[in-house]
Amino acid sequence: MRMLDIILKKRNGGELTSDEIDFFVREYVAGRIPDYQASALLMAIYFQGMTSRETADLTLAMAYSGETVDLSPIPGIKVDKHSTGGVGDTTTLVVAPLVAACGVPVAKMSGRGLEHTGGTIDKLESIPGFNPFQSIGDFIRIVKEVGLAVVGQTENLVPADKKLYALRDVTGTVEHKSLIASSVMSKKIAAGADAIVLDVKAGSGAFMESVEDAFELAQEMVNVGTRVGRSTTAVITDMSQPLGMAVGNALEVKEAIEILKGERAGALKEVSLLLGAYMLYTAGCCRTVEQGREMVEEALNSGRGAQKLKEMIRAQGGDERVVDDSSLLPVAKEVIPINARQEGYIYSLDARSVGQAARLLGAGRSTKEDRIDHRVGIVLYKRVGERVEKGDTLAEFYVTREDNLQEAIDTFNRGIIIGDQPPQLRPLVYGVVTREGVERW
Repeated sequence: MRMLDIILKKRNGGELTSDEIDFFVREYVAGRIPDYQASALLMAIYFQGMTSRETADLTLAMAYSGETVDLSPIPGIKVDKHSTGGVGDTTTLVVAPLVAACGVPVAKMSGRGLEHTGGTIDKLESIPGFNPFQSIGDFIRIVKEVGLAVVGQTENLVPADKKLYALRDVTGTVEHKSLIASSVMSKKIAAGADAIVLDVKAGSGAFMESVEDAFELAQEMVNVGTRVGRSTTAVITDMSQPLGMAVGNALEVKEAIEILKGERAGALKEVSLLLGAYMLYTAGCCRTVEQGREMVEEALNSGRGAQKLKEMIRAQGGDERVVDDSSLLPVAKEVIPINARQEGYIYSLDARSVGQAARLLGAGRSTKEDRIDHRVGIVLYKRVGERVEKGDTLAEFYVTREDNLQEAIDTFNRGIIIGDQPPQLRPLVYGVVTREGVERW
């Protein structure tokens, strides 16, 4: 088998066999296929596309290109949740403890943030002492004992994705639905969960800005999950404005804790409860999504979700007292208000601009090597559609340095449009994709 023949076949619109896909992934990971040939195949895929069968084969080849996690020692159906990335998107810290408190084990491997998006691991590292980097054995032990663990991906998990994503990033082939679906689902499959719920974002702060593109990506990922025997559901949610009111690591942890303690309502809580309901339903622990919603609401109102978060923090070496005393979180002392420059209605609060402003303050990375400051970030006081008067506080910046402050303020202000009339509000949720089909809301 020759790599050149595989490239030519896909370039000419052919459908690759399972053996050809396996050969490409295996030999590329082993270093026997050069980057220039892999790049040529990626570009051919970008223009010619892949069938559902090809996408599933590529996903499996990538998933088994390195270490995999066997969760069978953990009793019951294990569920995982993945977000395609956003701003103020702290759903994992809310929903994972709630689902675990309902008796469904949550075994989750998460990543770091990049550019304007936040990463769950970065957020958890703002908790004093918390260690997201556990061995596979400890990961399984914690889930067995607590019902919940959120850890960083191991170095040997899906090495094919690491190599191919780095190549896609510099060859203009990132935004292809089959390649995105394979990247996401290969990691989920390698991580071992039986049931997977995907939170697919649409809007300015998402990688899929259009709702239609988000639905197509969701369908691709659900098809892959179904083909490889994983119960998979995708919920398409809005990311045109930040989901939560806090953007920045410790600030987001604080907001998640407040939701779990029943001290805060809003969009982040609503989406978290919906995702939790679908996690329980997809794991087969309730007959309907509505019943799942009742279960996660009971776990929230009873305080069992907050208690489960404390248990996870303690099991992973962190200071569980942060759940009862958020002052133990590292939060910047200097707070700068950002005020409305005119009266009117918030017409737009661009998620990407808010995320980029937080990154400039030090809350995120431009490259994987950048260090982040867990103390800094932005707390929002207004959402799209709300009336403001001139001088009203739109947000507060938590800062520890001045070098990028003005640029951060300018970036934030560019993302806010205040108009004379209230805008038409976008829905929080656009619909759901399951193996049975697409349901638009």
